[in-house]
Amino acid sequence: MYDIHHDAVVFNPKQETRVAGLLRRVRVRTGSETGQAIVEMALAVPILLLLVTGIATFGITFANYLSLADAVGIGGRQLAISRANTTNPCSLVASTVQAALPNGMVAGNLTFTYVLNGSTFGPYTGVAASTCSSASNTTGAAGDLVEGKNAQVIVTYPCSLSVYGHNIAPTCNLTSQVTELVQ
Repeated sequence: MYDIHHDAVVFNPKQETRVAGLLRRVRVRTGSETGQAIVEMALAVPILLLLVTGIATFGITFANYLSLADAVGIGGRQLAISRANTTNPCSLVASTVQAALPNGMVAGNLTFTYVLNGSTFGPYTGVAASTCSSASNTTGAAGDLVEGKNAQVIVTYPCSLSVYGHNIAPTCNLTSQVTELVQ
């Protein structure tokens, strides 16, 4: 293409036209490259969609976990301050947790376990089943709410890690617990 004379590059138009002609003939013989982008896209798009959907599914599950942890924290604080105000602290906590959950989570799928002054109550599934009441305010769960002792609330919620109909973790459960000092 270029002739070199005395350390200077000189353009040779005849060699340039021969190279251009050769490239045109090679291009004509190899065909068009217009379908290459479509083939690359057909191979890449399903993989990208799978990745994006998986990320979104994990994001929704993580958001549900954060909502559950927040709701259980609110329920635990309600339990800590309601020592003398209720004969059924389990039902009170369950309804408080239900009220604090976002609309997308089903309260009937919650499973509650309580540890009140060393006694374990539960597991109870659903809000209405959470009962640890007694006839007397000084016995049973209400009597177990002793000032200065720990009260623990453990709540589990089933999660679905399903991507395009395939459940990645069929036994997935979100669990949140809080331990509060009874006031």
